[in-house]
Amino acid sequence: MRNKSNVLDNKCPSCGAPIKYIPSLNKWKCEYCNSEFTLEEMQKHNNASSLENNKKEIEDNFTDYVTYTCQDCGAEIVADSETAATFCVYCGNTAILKNKLSGKFAPESIIPFKKEKKDAEIAFTNVAKGKLFVPSDFTKKENIEKIKGIYIPFWLYDIEVFGNVECSATKVKHWSTSRISYTKTDYYKLYRSGSMKFFKVPVDGSKRFGNDIMSSIEPFEYNDLVKYNHAYLSGFFAERYDVSSEEAFSDARNRALESGKKAVLDDCKEFSSKTITNNNLNTSIIDKHYVLLPVWMVNVKYKKRNYLFAMNGQTGEFIGNLPLDKKKVFLWALFVFSIVFVGIIIISYITFLGE
Repeated sequence: MRNKSNVLDNKCPSCGAPIKYIPSLNKWKCEYCNSEFTLEEMQKHNNASSLENNKKEIEDNFTDYVTYTCQDCGAEIVADSETAATFCVYCGNTAILKNKLSGKFAPESIIPFKKEKKDAEIAFTNVAKGKLFVPSDFTKKENIEKIKGIYIPFWLYDIEVFGNVECSATKVKHWSTSRISYTKTDYYKLYRSGSMKFFKVPVDGSKRFGNDIMSSIEPFEYNDLVKYNHAYLSGFFAERYDVSSEEAFSDARNRALESGKKAVLDDCKEFSSKTITNNNLNTSIIDKHYVLLPVWMVNVKYKKRNYLFAMNGQTGEFIGNLPLDKKKVFLWALFVFSIVFVGIIIISYITFLGE
């Protein structure tokens, strides 16, 4: 089937050259004439209008690929079915695929990038500081294969948790006399009933990115959410969701239930120990929101192995798996063993002299 698609390319209102969003300025800046514009100015110059382009679908290894014509150089841009913003490999201009973010795929809100590419580079070069067993040459900039700023689709849920919880708990008291030490343990059954609300529980809406990675760079500060405008995608990649709100809610529900259980246990601070033995907690959705959140993805190649790091594009939280330098581990183990061995020899010698 052939469909018509809109490809958008934000232009500088002054000179007509491609223009990008600059997080540190919270403005759009033209690299050619150095003009800067606010969102209101971009909208005033109709920089949110769309242009008709041809699109065709190609079947390849179970993935739908789509080709678009670059508005600037005429080259074909190839993207898969979930890509919403990409770049022309020839002229480097951003191609915003409007139909991918329209209708049911239209985000309500977006948190614009606050951190820039250089921040992700610095975070990577600093990630191994204080970590003894990481290879010393791992964090060299030349090991970075690619850094991409990507707007990741997220579902945000407002959830109410309600029901009742039963706990076993103890209170332990210690005292002593001049001759005897005593311990008294009292056992309790606790019951808690009520409801609590959790707002903006996030779930990653893209299958490309592991939930463990996305949850590790949380939290985002949702006060920075603004009404979605495709102009914020200029200079960045973007994905549309391929996990439905119904599918994603399962993860949000589990997170809300676990938070509810933790809140119950936190409410029992006066007890020495407490364990939930039975619960009848349920959830209901108060509201849900589809948003785009900023993430820097850093791909690193080191000794023929690939490592993936992610940075929260708003707060700068940086995570990823680090390699171990086996030589450093061995030398450290040998050093510790030597210290312990020498210590044993010295203690044995002192003991021998004392006999």
